[in-house]
Amino acid sequence: MIFITAKFQVLPEDADTWMDIAGEFTAATRAEPGCLWFDWSRSIDDSNEYVLVEAFRDGDAGGEHVNSAHFQKARETLPPHLASTPKVVSTSVDQGDWSELGELAVNR
Repeated sequence: MIFITAKFQVLPEDADTWMDIAGEFTAATRAEPGCLWFDWSRSIDDSNEYVLVEAFRDGDAGGEHVNSAHFQKARETLPPHLASTPKVVSTSVDQGDWSELGELAVNR
């Protein structure tokens, strides 16, 4: 799978409504057949920063994502709400889903 984590520094005046601003893009991406997950979190240290954790089945699915109409629309609609260009880490991982964190196993 393609595993991507991106940090978005949102303008302070848009930080509280970022999930609404990115809502259409998020829903459309989650509906893609090759999308495994597309999850936003807000930083606990910086209320203007959102972290996106996303994964796609493979490189073809990632390519379909960046070439989709909703991605192209997001390239126009999201940047006006950002304070800076998002930072990203992207890598291929030889697995298809989350693995358990054995060091913190829950035994009930």
